[in-house]
Amino acid sequence: MRRTIVELCNIVATRGARLAAAGILGILKKMGRDIARDGEKQKTVVALDGGLYEHYSEYSKCLANTLEELLREEVYKSIFLEHANDGSGIGAALLAASHSLYRPADSS
Repeated sequence: MRRTIVELCNIVATRGARLAAAGILGILKKMGRDIARDGEKQKTVVALDGGLYEHYSEYSKCLANTLEELLREEVYKSIFLEHANDGSGIGAALLAASHSLYRPADSS
């Protein structure tokens, strides 16, 4: 029974890592970082937060391997996956700050 549960957890984690890699690829495409540009080196750091990425090494390996499958080698070598403690809090602060830049001034 224990082996079945472990195997099921591995399957779910692998699927999650592959879906996360697909989402990261979508963001890289939107930013134009999914292709190499005429010898130009574009270093991209992807900050990831969460206990699953931090503590479950199979998840982080699967995510990296999936990105390697999806990207060309020269592009993949310029993508760096980094663990970011409290990344969600920092991300929320950055989002709030960027939103306030685009908010129209009150005319009253």
